[in-house]
Amino acid sequence: MRLRKSGILLHITSLPSEFAVGDLGGGAYAFVDFLADCGQTLWQLLPFNPTSPACGNSPYCCFSAFAGNPLFIAPDLLVQEGYLSQNDLETSTSNPHKVDFQQAAEFKNRLLGKACENFRQRADKQCAFQSFVADNGRWLNDYALFISLKEQFQGAPWSQWPSEIRDRTEPALRDWTIRLAEKIEREKFCQFLFFRQWSALKSRCNRKQIRLIGDIPIYVSHDSADVWANRGFFKLEWDGRPALVAGVPPDYFSRTGQLWGNPVYSWDRLREDSHTWWLDRIEHNLNYFDIVRLDHFRGFVAYWEVAASEETAINGRWVEAPAMDFFDKVMTRFPTISIIAEDLGIITPDVREVMNHYELPGMKPLLFAFGGDLSTNPYVPHNHVRNCVVYTGTHDNNTVKGWFQQDATQTEKENLRAYFGRQIDENTVSLELIRAAMMSVASTVIVPMQDFLELGAEARMNTPSVSFGNWEWRVDPRRLNENLSRRIAKLTALYGRK
Repeated sequence: MRLRKSGILLHITSLPSEFAVGDLGGGAYAFVDFLADCGQTLWQLLPFNPTSPACGNSPYCCFSAFAGNPLFIAPDLLVQEGYLSQNDLETSTSNPHKVDFQQAAEFKNRLLGKACENFRQRADKQCAFQSFVADNGRWLNDYALFISLKEQFQGAPWSQWPSEIRDRTEPALRDWTIRLAEKIEREKFCQFLFFRQWSALKSRCNRKQIRLIGDIPIYVSHDSADVWANRGFFKLEWDGRPALVAGVPPDYFSRTGQLWGNPVYSWDRLREDSHTWWLDRIEHNLNYFDIVRLDHFRGFVAYWEVAASEETAINGRWVEAPAMDFFDKVMTRFPTISIIAEDLGIITPDVREVMNHYELPGMKPLLFAFGGDLSTNPYVPHNHVRNCVVYTGTHDNNTVKGWFQQDATQTEKENLRAYFGRQIDENTVSLELIRAAMMSVASTVIVPMQDFLELGAEARMNTPSVSFGNWEWRVDPRRLNENLSRRIAKLTALYGRK
């Protein structure tokens, strides 16, 4: 992370494909080639875990912190591997520039069911599958049973299941594992396919000197295999419902704070277990990413907890977490780990102390740079430090062009023009901020694909606090052309990034 590098932020869902959602097939490999042609050495993605329609298919609201999203399994690769025939495929009639999660789920479920049936008849494929199951049993067995039970109980949260399986009594676990054996095997097979395809894509990236940046949300969903199988590590009621939930206190952006609803950790119990669950989670991610971004980093130092009965985050409290003990164990187990700390928002000195102690780079989005006093604003380029990651914006921001058109105040626009010493408008602002990021002293720069394409608010990935209608933007493959590749490569070389 100390060499001058740059890369692009683009989630798998946004990749081109013929199947209603981006996947790990031809569109992903074409994008890897595009990155290499651009001279980029980093590809940042959002979490790859299985999402829920109830959460608007947010990659930060998942059924597992370990499992992969079956929607990302590429049908064209299944044909190449002999699990499907070309006649099994049907191209999507949905909008190629917008994800259709429902259509993708219906189509992929049919295909994966057929692939699983074909797999059961192929003795030559069994060995690799059995090895995968054995190597990943620590999380895979619980996940496959959890998903199978959710289907059995019509999608009900696990805390509403019959008490014997809700509470994971041994007789109930044995009984349901037998009753749902076929469904459980299918779920395990889907994970086998996902990680087989992901590993192949990562190998292609690494051969082209591209490193993958993965995203680890600090919290997990209550309705997840993780919480169901590890109740002791979370602050829950006797019946499994959350007792205390996560959020952030009232601030400049929200008078009532943000109530996220995720159950908070019982850090005392995690520490008693030597943080094994967390260390396994990080190790799992390091198998599939080269660098990890820890979302909501300040929560590892102190977190805001609120009674689950509250309707807002006002009546919460700060609770200290054992940050030094935790990160000492992380660094001991993974001495060469590369971590990006998501340190946006109000960050207190104790958080900075932990980041500095472990020399963890923080984030500097340029969309935050032009409000207030530019001489001291930490996001303005002249205040950057070498050990940080500069972004034009993140997946939670508007695009640069959309920000200028819709969100930037008059003061921010005036500061922007004063800082660069020339007039800037909606047609030039994207390139201006990309140049500012690239020329920064910061060791690492990440630019969302939408900003390289100079797109407006129509290409925004996510609007925080809006539950539905997010995560749907997809890139037009015709825009990933030689002209754009050449322009990005020139900028990258000009500012000494590799």
